[in-house]
Amino acid sequence: MYEPIRTKSVHTMAGTAPDFPHRSREEELDIQLAGHLAALLAVTDELRALTPSAELDTAAERLAEQVARLRGGLPPARTSVADALHEPHLAALHRRAHALAGRALVVAASRADTAAAILAAERMDAHAAAADPRELAPR
Repeated sequence: MYEPIRTKSVHTMAGTAPDFPHRSREEELDIQLAGHLAALLAVTDELRALTPSAELDTAAERLAEQVARLRGGLPPARTSVADALHEPHLAALHRRAHALAGRALVVAASRADTAAAILAAERMDAHAAAADPRELAPR
């Protein structure tokens, strides 16, 4: 009924071997989760600079440990927050951290990473409590 395709696919990249190494789904999820947690760590560092607390210090340490674990032992890059501060708005930082923690939770649940999922859920709760609850409510 159909004639078989006799030419090479236009979707095949020229010059690549058919055994070109691709990342697995787990590797892609690890990269994605590490990115979300690293972004959450950056916001946490900003919050620590504005409102120092032992709870934020502990959260930053735990986030750094998870990012390092997901990146094969490489510690996350961290910058001096004092240089990056510009008219800080605590509520906005908490909203951003809440959203990042939510993204991390979705990816952690997808890859069945219990430690990262628990940490992300804890951070969501902490940032929801610190931000205005009306702003985090679903619309």
